[in-house]
Amino acid sequence: MPENSELAGTNRAAVLARAAEGGRITPEEALDLYRHAPLHALGAAADAVRRRRYAGTEHIATYIIERNINYTNVCVTACKFCAFYAAPKDTAKGWTRDLDDILRRCAETVELGGTQIMFQGGHHPDYGVEYYEQHFSAIKKAFPQLVIHSLGASEVEHMARISGVTPEEAIRRIHAAGLDSFAGAGAELLPARPRKAIAPLKESGERWLEIMETAHRLGVESTSTMLMGTGETNAERIEHLRMIREVQDRTGGFRAFIPYTYQPENNHLKGRTQATLFEYLRIIAVARLFLDNVAHIQGSWLTTGKEVGQLSLHYGADDLGSVMLEENVVSSAGAKHRSDRLELLHLIRAAGRVPAQRSTTYEHLVVHEDPAHDPVDDHVVSHLSSTAIEGGTAHPELKLVDAS
Repeated sequence: MPENSELAGTNRAAVLARAAEGGRITPEEALDLYRHAPLHALGAAADAVRRRRYAGTEHIATYIIERNINYTNVCVTACKFCAFYAAPKDTAKGWTRDLDDILRRCAETVELGGTQIMFQGGHHPDYGVEYYEQHFSAIKKAFPQLVIHSLGASEVEHMARISGVTPEEAIRRIHAAGLDSFAGAGAELLPARPRKAIAPLKESGERWLEIMETAHRLGVESTSTMLMGTGETNAERIEHLRMIREVQDRTGGFRAFIPYTYQPENNHLKGRTQATLFEYLRIIAVARLFLDNVAHIQGSWLTTGKEVGQLSLHYGADDLGSVMLEENVVSSAGAKHRSDRLELLHLIRAAGRVPAQRSTTYEHLVVHEDPAHDPVDDHVVSHLSSTAIEGGTAHPELKLVDAS
């Protein structure tokens, strides 16, 4: 797709109007809107699409309570943007949680009203399919009420190679053991040039999508993500969306699209220019217009800040991420924005929406219609010390993140 693809102003307005009315737009049209459409007009068009899609509940914005259990930071993939991983020989930095610790964290999640866990970590050189089967089956046996929304195509590719099986067999086995859905991890940038620049040891974007398509065919749905701001072009951002939409046309298995911004600390991409907040809002809006076959657009604010996360609800997003007990991957790269559940409810209301706690599959579990009924003594609090989380207190502090 040419970077300089442009439409005349009159044609651009017509494309924006067509998209706002639910018409499909081409990648070239999406690129032009991303680069040139007036920001407020772009947001208004995306919000019109959101309102039409959720007619009857368009006044609601959702969130989820979950925990991201990072089971190891040992990783052979060494992505250049990652500040979390440790090389297998780095015994001073590398660590792995034992199963008892993982089950304790699951118990705390249930105690605090969480409904979902994300089980994510490095590509450990010893962890094949058997490792995940053991852990998922143990979690499901002890906590059948928890949804395991975890991993992604990159982990499937890795575990299948370690165990000497096909990705399809790996998916079948971990699904049977308890995995409910994939979290869309490892998508980063799908086009070849930016992907090789930041994650040269990972599978190709085409392979990532192929594995996700296999999962969808086997009945395992997923989310899709995009990492912005590592040096990719505008055209490559839209190409990422095109690749997702093409698979979604065939499978319908992507529940949501979740863009987030690169964090520059403690990694090998120092000095790269991050995506601006306006660029982020524009991609949220264009995604809502272009991904006409993906139900949900999630606004990030762990990486962009509370105000931008709130604004995303006016640019096509219908979900504002999660209240999560634990997150170490993005935080280790410098994401510093924190809050608690009560503040999240306030942010959603201040954006003119009614907050609702959702399930993994986006059913509304609790609709917070009346602020007077919000919990007063809420254990979902925000001191947010990683030391307290590691210490395993009875009510560990929760932090707001958006990687679901």
